[in-house]
Amino acid sequence: MILEILSVYTILFFMKIIDFRSDTVTKPSPEMRQAIFEAEVGDDVFGDDPTVNELQTYVADLFKKEAALFVASGTMGNQICLKAQSQPGWEILCDRDCHIVNYEVGGPVIHSGLLVNLITTERGMLSPEVIRGSIRPHNIHCPQTKMVTLENTHNRHGGTVLPQKEILKVKEICDEFGLVFHLDGARIWNAHVSTGISLAELTAPFDSVSVCLSKGLGAPIGSMILGSAEFIEKCRRIRKLFGGGMRQVGLIAAAGLYAVRNNIQRLSEDHQNARLLAESINKLNSFKIDMSRVETNIVIADIITDDNSEEIVKKLKDINIWAVPFGPKKVRFVTHLDVSRYDCEEAISRLENNF
Repeated sequence: MILEILSVYTILFFMKIIDFRSDTVTKPSPEMRQAIFEAEVGDDVFGDDPTVNELQTYVADLFKKEAALFVASGTMGNQICLKAQSQPGWEILCDRDCHIVNYEVGGPVIHSGLLVNLITTERGMLSPEVIRGSIRPHNIHCPQTKMVTLENTHNRHGGTVLPQKEILKVKEICDEFGLVFHLDGARIWNAHVSTGISLAELTAPFDSVSVCLSKGLGAPIGSMILGSAEFIEKCRRIRKLFGGGMRQVGLIAAAGLYAVRNNIQRLSEDHQNARLLAESINKLNSFKIDMSRVETNIVIADIITDDNSEEIVKKLKDINIWAVPFGPKKVRFVTHLDVSRYDCEEAISRLENNF
């Protein structure tokens, strides 16, 4: 009996941890580390860091925007964009499950004094009809509805890609009513690879865009804000207000520059791995997955046993598979560049033997 117990623990000890918690857990590759090592640096608050400047120019050109600004995180990027284009007391229309509302610590109200109008959607897309019906009349009793935000791809809806035709319809309404249109494009790279639509076309309708370098692209830190040159200058001042004025930050920017130059198209591998993982998990007795939502690198599994998500995550960790609870009866798996096809196949084998 003792030998059997020891045997089990020995197997677990040598069993590789397969980390599906997020695409933020990636570590810099040797090539990225070399780029960091070789980076030229200067004081970015003075505008003297050549690597930061190169990254900002490169990303702005990639998206066909006038200018870009390097910031510490996606949360900082979104919140700077909102503050730069708003006045306290304005109302912003958001999907109820969006990142700006659920994972940014009340930023819209704390930083910008915005009233958030949460709209329930089916797949993260605010419909043009609902937006039109949510715009408040102009009178002294009501806040002014002045901003609309979308998230593409949408995290809590399972990495779904928002339909570009619907985005263009929303843009028409924003223009008609003079609304600011912001995109949380943390995973816009995944939408680009999934649809084949260029990054410039995907983001053209928006007044401001934030994109993340530290998720699927594999950089350790950083996001970018994109927009007009005038807007970016205003954002630079707000970044300083938020404590985001960094000095010799070219060491970090070099990783982002390597990521956008080398790691975009390989996201298709993550999408294929997510589909393989989802199809296999969907066959198990413990889970049910809406396969129509598995469009990119996120898999959200509904738990159909009596277990809750915390219990399921603990059972997964017992077999060295790491995932995150995503509600009382949901678990999220995310594929990324540090999870190979072989890792996914190994994870499937463990799941089949234990669930």
